[in-house]
Amino acid sequence: MSFTPPIFCQENEENNSKFVDIQQSQNTSRVSEVPLQNLRLASQEVLQKAQQSGRSKCLRCGGSRMFYCYTCYVPVENVPIEKIPLVKLPLKIDIIKHPNEIDGKSTAVHAKLLAPEFVNIYTYPCIPEYEEKDHEVALVFPGPKSVSIKEISSHLQKRIQNNVRGASDDLDKPSIKRKKTEGQDGCDLNDSKWKGIALKKIIFIDSTWNQTNKILTDERLQGLLQVELKSRKTCFWRHQKGKPDTFLSTIEAIYCFLVDYHTEILKEKYTGQYDNLLFFYSFMYQLIKNAKCSGEKETRKLIH
Repeated sequence: MSFTPPIFCQENEENNSKFVDIQQSQNTSRVSEVPLQNLRLASQEVLQKAQQSGRSKCLRCGGSRMFYCYTCYVPVENVPIEKIPLVKLPLKIDIIKHPNEIDGKSTAVHAKLLAPEFVNIYTYPCIPEYEEKDHEVALVFPGPKSVSIKEISSHLQKRIQNNVRGASDDLDKPSIKRKKTEGQDGCDLNDSKWKGIALKKIIFIDSTWNQTNKILTDERLQGLLQVELKSRKTCFWRHQKGKPDTFLSTIEAIYCFLVDYHTEILKEKYTGQYDNLLFFYSFMYQLIKNAKCSGEKETRKLIH
């Protein structure tokens, strides 16, 4: 997805310094107005060296790429995989990519590179079936029925309650296929073990906003709980014409969701556990910021 970049070259140093002080004093504000400040990142020296040496070969497909191969989801030859941080996530992530989304422009691959055990990318229409797991899966997408992150658990609990009641009502109708859930064996849903209903998988759509409707209306996604993120400004450098700067790129949306999930659902202090999801993104952001401020016109070369 493409978004309006911030104005890089008109920053007031004094105000910026004060803002940094404020950010440091507010632990969960690291993804508010300026989401790329105060990140706890692994050393990006490997990316600096790769940028200086130029494009390199993908060891799988042989393609010439900068930093990583966006079709094989692996770092290129001059970016040793052991130098790339691995991020542990609290749940699984499925990314559904529109077939017309250009691989080289998508930030979804960042998540797969940095959290490979937790992230899967599917190209529409080849996506999983979610119906049997709709009590533990949610879709991140704004809409009239979307709920906030802090409301996820209560809504998933209601789904299990409704599924159990529906199964109970249909016990005398063996010909009807009933959804099997964890609470069908007579459990008391007021019991404490049902109070912390856990989200196990979250779905993101990787597409321009004008193309999302085709995926969103797919019957395999109908009925899933929809979650809306807090409003934040994007730092993405590709402007999507006619869209506000609160429309996040895919990797920004994933990062922001996880930070809020960590504090509002897991109820744990956020100390940068997912910051390395922005390992590539923040480096590219800085490259383009520097290019804009120095008057260079090689942005495409830098990020491809």
